Amino acid sequence: MKTRLALLVATLTLTDLSFAADALAPAPAPAKAACCAARAEEKAKVEKSCCDELKPGAPLTARSLYQLDTAWTNDAGTTVTLATLRGRPVVAAMFFASCEYACPIIVSEMKRLGDTLPADVRDRAQFVLVSFDSARDSPAALNAYRARMALGSNWTLLHGEPAAVQELAMLLGVKYSQDARGQFAHSNLITVLNPEGEVSHQRAGLMGDVSEAAKAVILAAK
Repeated sequence: MKTRLALLVATLTLTDLSFAADALAPAPAPAKAACCAARAEEKAKVEKSCCDELKPGAPLTARSLYQLDTAWTNDAGTTVTLATLRGRPVVAAMFFASCEYACPIIVSEMKRLGDTLPADVRDRAQFVLVSFDSARDSPAALNAYRARMALGSNWTLLHGEPAAVQELAMLLGVKYSQDARGQFAHSNLITVLNPEGEVSHQRAGLMGDVSEAAKAVILAAK
């Protein structure tokens, strides 16, 4: 499957400053003030250019999952891309709503992780569940799951087409397969993304220690 990833390159160009030789000679106070004002204006332009490079719209890194421009639908029925998560730490997992064992545990562990975070970090963090089950986990089904699991406003539940699910699972290192009953065997993996969408930590397994994952979220929030 072809993944459309593009690395944008930003170039910062600074304007050369030149001053006449007589600008260094003694001058009346008003002329000196005008010179200082001109220099201050040029400095402000340079500083503004530098700051512009640090805005959220700056190019993504080559390792960012937010390079993917695939469309997803959240449980409110809104079409989004992963890049809408940019700018905050993310705790993500892949799951399916009709799971009878592992997925409720994963969600419980994500909640437990959130409870260990300092309040300011917890408020900034986003918790994301992406469904394997494109056929049954419609936005409406995911919204019902949100209510059933009592998930707050800082949780995002995503439905995608099978190709999008497969692509994301591959990049996250998540394996899954569907059996004859429609149930999924899958990796039990919680992933922490930094604000730029880069994987900073992964925790495999069920009912384990979440302290390292919590540390990764706190670090990502700085």
